[in-house]
Amino acid sequence: MKFSVQTILENQDYKLIPLEQGDFESLYEVASDPNVWEQHPNKDRYQREVFKVFFQGAMDSKGAFKIVEKATGNIIGSSRYYAYNEEDNSIFVGYTFYGTAFWGKGINPQIKKLMLDYVFQFVDKVHLHVGKDNMRSRIAVERLGAENTGELEVAYIGEPTRTNIVYQIKKENWL
Repeated sequence: MKFSVQTILENQDYKLIPLEQGDFESLYEVASDPNVWEQHPNKDRYQREVFKVFFQGAMDSKGAFKIVEKATGNIIGSSRYYAYNEEDNSIFVGYTFYGTAFWGKGINPQIKKLMLDYVFQFVDKVHLHVGKDNMRSRIAVERLGAENTGELEVAYIGEPTRTNIVYQIKKENWL
C-alpha cells in the first residue's frame, strides 16, 4: 500500500482521527444505543461484549477512525477503510455508524466525501458492504452515486454471516 489509511481528515465541522484503544469508552457511549443498530444486520452491537469484538476489529483493521464534532470535541461515530486490494486498486469504506442525535443532519455525506476525496488520490474503486435490509444506509450510499453490484454473504469479525449488498464507486464517476 503506497498511502496511509490512518491520516487525519477534516472539514469545517468534523474531524476523522485514527481510532485508538483509549477511545473505546467514548465510542461505546455512542454505540450503546440499540437504535443505532436497528436496521443493521448485527442488531446486538449495542451490547458491551459484542461491541468489544466490533471495536477490536476496528483496531485490527488499522484503518478505523473516530468521527469528532469540532464544535464540541465529542465523538459522534466511526468509519473505516479496510480490505485494500492492490491488484484491483480498490479499497472498502464502511463499518460506519453515528449516534442517533446526528442522523438526518447531512453528516454522512460530508464524512464520506472526506474519505472518498482522500482515497481516490490512490485507488480506482471504492466498495461498500451494506446490510441487505439496512435501507437507511443503502439510500445513503446510493445518494453518493454508488452502484449496486450484487449480494454477498459477509462474515463480520466475530459475528455471524449476513447478506449484504455490495456497492461500488469508480474514481472517474466520483471526480
